[in-house]
Formats: sequence, structure tokens, C-alpha cells
Amino acid sequence: MAELTPRLQALRDEIEQHAHDFGLDFPEVVFELLPSDELNAVAALGGFPNRYPHWRFGMAYDQLSKGYDHGLSKIYEMVVNTDPAYAYLMDCNEEVDQKLVMAHVFGHADFFRHNFAFAHTNRKMMDEMANHATRVRRHIDRVGLERVEAFIDRCLSLENLIDPQAPHPRRRGPSLAEDEAPPQPLRSPHEYMRGYINPPGYLESQQRRREEDEQRRRRRFPSEPQRDVLGFLLEHAPLEEWERDILSIVREEALYFAPQGQTKILNEGWASYWHSTIMTRRALRDSEVVDYADHHAGTMGVRPGALNPYKLGIELLRDIEARWDSGRFGPEYEACDDLAERRQWHRPTGQGRQKLFEVRRHHNDVTFIDAFLTPEFAHEQQLFRFGFNEKGNRWEIVDRDFRRVKSRLLAQLTNLGQPQVEVVDGNFENRAELLLAHRHPAAELERPPGRDTLEQLFALWQRPVNLHTVADGGGTLWRYDGRDHTERRASL
Repeated sequence: MAELTPRLQALRDEIEQHAHDFGLDFPEVVFELLPSDELNAVAALGGFPNRYPHWRFGMAYDQLSKGYDHGLSKIYEMVVNTDPAYAYLMDCNEEVDQKLVMAHVFGHADFFRHNFAFAHTNRKMMDEMANHATRVRRHIDRVGLERVEAFIDRCLSLENLIDPQAPHPRRRGPSLAEDEAPPQPLRSPHEYMRGYINPPGYLESQQRRREEDEQRRRRRFPSEPQRDVLGFLLEHAPLEEWERDILSIVREEALYFAPQGQTKILNEGWASYWHSTIMTRRALRDSEVVDYADHHAGTMGVRPGALNPYKLGIELLRDIEARWDSGRFGPEYEACDDLAERRQWHRPTGQGRQKLFEVRRHHNDVTFIDAFLTPEFAHEQQLFRFGFNEKGNRWEIVDRDFRRVKSRLLAQLTNLGQPQVEVVDGNFENRAELLLAHRHPAAELERPPGRDTLEQLFALWQRPVNLHTVADGGGTLWRYDGRDHTERRASL
């Protein structure tokens, strides 16, 4: 890694000042200048120079390196959500690209600081990742590379079984003294009233109810369904100490990266909006216009059947800004059913930029799309459902209905389009078996990957694992006992 050249440092200071002038607020951003091979190596490690040893990082590097060598892909920017934030520039990029990347990075840094989804992320993750690497290497020295790598493989296959909506540590439930204490007689200053206030039948019924609740709690834990499956396994699975430590590392890193998956469209749209604004209004020289337009257009390119988060994010933010600047929001506008009047609607309010900062703080991709995607925007951006016509050998629009298109898009974004499961019972049927339930019907469970997941869970739980889902029109219970997979009709 190398520090910025004097020229790049001057450009960095200029772009940073423009970002502040537009109202962006971010921590210190440290830029590092890297050659392509080193940048690919850092990218393969998720932006962190030091990670625990694992074959998947080498595989990612090989893919990135071959893509760059053959001209199929090129990394323009990479920024890490830390304080200070670290960003990487490729040393062979042209000056206009470096300015674009810097402006883009400052947009990301502002988003990381202010968006609610990142409020509980570890801002010292650069040091924490290095600490994880040291701990894993110590386990390798003690128990061997093959055992550790095989266990990491197992944990990584389950790393999406977390609760990204609550990435901060969960508070333990109230203790027996707080929540389960035996019922106390009601107090009365008069002795003769106690028999009326606390009849024997009342106290007996309260005691009986407490005993039934206690028996039910002992039969089923957790007391409420727990979406953080990895957290549950950390507390209750019969793991060795080194296994528990590695599982905690995988879970902690999965929770750190989860907000980035939840805000991909809004985050990239926000950064793209600001690099476009800063470059076109302040930082771009006349001689750089064509190169900038070419590279910006390449980033925003869209092909049928694919979703470009950069393009969708920036266009929807621009649409929000235009609507709030012209007053096309609120009850009066929504109540207007005259299409011609809605097209000509213009009530200058100048609230567009203010609304953008509000959206940046309070939304993730699901709420962003749900709240602001309109039929007019979908038609303008050609957000239809596409399908490939094999007979005609071409992509065609298969559905134009806005409600179905929006519903399909939201389903793809909810839980990143993956099935959502949660722990229902750690003592299923009083046999110490694990019971999970599938809660996101929009993302169906497929049998091969679902069975693979049960096998990995069995290896950690070391007892039969059950998964309840809805298949073929009814409730189905999948079960794996270490040897065989079975299915039967069942309801929760």
C-alpha cells in the first residue's frame, strides 16, 4: 500500500471540501493507493487486509484477478465501514476516475455514519478482523488445519441464519426473581379483610398456573421463536471451546456485513447521486466530460432481466427530489385522480434535498422501495417482469402490472431473497431435538439446499434437526437424524 501522491492528495482535499459544502457528514477517510493485484487481494478479503486463512478468499482472488486480466471487470472503488473509513484507489486509473471514486466514497462514508441500519456496527472492525485472524491461527496450531477449515466451511454454510434486524447483542430475558416469582398475597392493613382479598382458591390457582408455565418453559426453549439461529447454537449447542469461538467469529462478521446487504440499492444510489452531483457541478473540468460520461454510463448500464442497484438507487432518489421540490406528495396530490393534472402538478416547495437526507437516515432497501416506488416511476424506468422467449430467442416483457412487479421486487429484497427460518424449540417433543420454522413464504425452500442445511445443523446440534415449512399446499416437517431425511405432514 502507498500513500496518495501530492496531486491525488490535492484532489482528495478538493473533493472532500465539495462534499462538506453539499452537507455530507462523514468520519475521516483514509485513501490507500494500490496496484491492481493488491487491490484484487484486498477485495477478495472483503476490504480488510488481514482475515483468517480460508480457501474461499483465494478463490475470490483468482476470480477477480482473471476478470481483470481478461478485461471483464475492474474495481474502481472500495470503502470499508470503519472509523476512520478506509478506501482504496487503483494506481493505474485516470485522474477523472480517481475524482469520481473519491466523490463516491465520501457518499458511502456519509451513509455509513447516518443510516439507521449501521448504528450498531463495529466501527473498529479493521482491528477486530485482525484479532479474528490471530484467534483462528491459534486454533489451527492446536487442533490442525483440516479440522478448523472443515468447521469454518460448516459455519459459513449457515452464516445467513442470523437476525440482521437486531445485529446488536440481544438482552437476556428476565430472571426467575424478576419474572417467575411465585404470586404474592395482596396486602391489606386490616386483618379481617385478608380472607376476602386472598381466598385459598385464588392462591392455589395462581400457584398452579405458575407451575404449568414453568413446566411448559422447561419443555420448550427459547420461550419465543428466535431468528438468530447462530446465536442460539452458540448458547446451547454442545460445541468444543475452539468450535464455539470460530462460530462466534463467523456470526460477528456476518452481522457486520448484513446492513450492507440490506441497503445495497439505497447505499449505492446515495453514493452515485453525490458523485454525479459533485462531479458535474463542481469538480469536472471541460476536458474530462466525455471520459466521465462514458464511465458513469457504464456503471449505470441496465440489461433486461437484471437489476442494477446503482441505476435504480440514483434514479429513485432523483425522482424523490423532483417530487418533493414540486410538491407532488401529500394527501392533496394523492387524492388527485386526473392524470393530466398530476403530470402538470407544480407547487414549488424546495424540500427535495431535505427529503433525501431524511430518506438516507431512516430507510433500508425494502422500506425505500415500498415507500417511494410509484407506477409512474416504474413505467419510466421500464421496471417490468422480463422473461426469455426461447422460440423467439429474445427477452420479452411478461408482466406489466405495477403491483405484481413491486411485490416481486420486494420479495427479492426481503431477507436478501433467502428463506427465513427461526428456532422454535430446542427440546422438540421432549427429545432434545431442534425444531426450526420457515417464516418467509415468498422465498420457498428447495429440497437439496434445505437438506444440506439440516445436515450442517445436525453436525453442530448433534441431535436430530426438524424444519417446518409449507410445501404442496400444506404444512410439512422435514427431519434429519444423522442418517436419513424424512418428511411428514405436520402443523405448528
